[in-house]
Amino acid sequence: MSSSVTTSSSATGSFTPELFAAHLASVSHLPAWWLDRKREAWARFMALPLPKRTDESWRFATLTGLKLEGYALPPAVTVAELGHAPIGIAKAGKLVLANNRFVTQEAISAELVQRGVIFETLQNALLKHGDLVKSHLLAQPVKQGSEKFSALHTALLGDGAFVYLPKGVELAEPLAVFHYAAGAGAAIFPHTLIIAEQGAKATVVDFFRSADEGAHFACGRNDLYASHGAQLTYVAAQTWSRETLSFQSNATVARRDARVQSLNLHLGGRQSRHESHSQLQAPGAHSEMLALTVAHGSQEFDQRTLQIHQAPHTSSNLLYKNALLDSAKTIFSGLIVVDPDAQKTDAYQSNRNLMLSDDAEANSLPGLEIQANDVRCTHGATSSRIDAEQEFYLQARGVPKDDADELLTFGFFEEVLSKLDNAPLHDALVDLIKLKFKKPAGAS
Repeated sequence: MSSSVTTSSSATGSFTPELFAAHLASVSHLPAWWLDRKREAWARFMALPLPKRTDESWRFATLTGLKLEGYALPPAVTVAELGHAPIGIAKAGKLVLANNRFVTQEAISAELVQRGVIFETLQNALLKHGDLVKSHLLAQPVKQGSEKFSALHTALLGDGAFVYLPKGVELAEPLAVFHYAAGAGAAIFPHTLIIAEQGAKATVVDFFRSADEGAHFACGRNDLYASHGAQLTYVAAQTWSRETLSFQSNATVARRDARVQSLNLHLGGRQSRHESHSQLQAPGAHSEMLALTVAHGSQEFDQRTLQIHQAPHTSSNLLYKNALLDSAKTIFSGLIVVDPDAQKTDAYQSNRNLMLSDDAEANSLPGLEIQANDVRCTHGATSSRIDAEQEFYLQARGVPKDDADELLTFGFFEEVLSKLDNAPLHDALVDLIKLKFKKPAGAS
């Protein structure tokens, strides 16, 4: 009896029925269908076990770190308490959320509002645009191993960001969303939902930050929907505290002739898992999946990707690059799936690791599952050290070894960063990476 109780407790940790009941009461003003979905998700979370060593989708992951004790739904905080810092790029609008609540925003222009663009909190969207939200919010199933954490996200999601781009509307500047965790033991559930209608074009940037160096729990998701001919660029940059346990999953749907580019920058956290699921659902759809990671100290970054081609004449291109220092660890497991009717698919997948330490560990598991006979699919993975001659060349000219390695790492990363067509955003990401290199291994 005692053993059973212990097992159950470890599988749910601090996320108790009492905590869920309190959360449900706090969002009781939201639509009934959403509250019902939350109850169903809570039941799934309670029923599902934590990952086990025998789970192929968690191969190489450090499962002992996935403990759910010590967390709580945190109180509200103000902008002043956050110490919110600007990012130095022109924006069409900005939304700041912290501890699962709206904090402040810079509204989009009256012209964009008149043209039908919506940029507001998810709670407001649920109340004012319920049918639209219902069609796309968490509509895609999680298939990469984090079903338990996805259920917890749905059950405890308090607020997030909602972006709606009407047919033919183009935004010249990015929309920026900031998600903060503040306070020791803070558990947050960030979410961004983006709907781009036919021919729309925009860039949306999510920044995931810790307001302090506390141990946080971040369990986020985002939904990206690109209708026929839409062009959507999505950038996510996470700089969680060094003791944060992070789960983040992305679901992308691209329709006919749509183009979706996503770039994820991973810098913070003690143990971070990121899952990305891209579906090419109609001819001409294209998905470009990019990621950069700087791992140091004992950090672990676990990346799982899924490229599903469901229609003919679709294409996808995945390029994930990791730089590893100290005793850091990365895991990449990617799968390209081509359905039987998806003839003329063109899919590419590459994971490249730059090893800056003999003690670092990089695991790569690229894969293909092809059910059509007229396709072009390639995949690969590499792990290599910094070129000794290049390093010697810089050191011979007075550049210290650590600085030389940083310069060469940026050369390694530039292939990904150069794919962004917004120069200020490119520079903002470079600045975040530079900050990571300046911090000691015990910080993030």
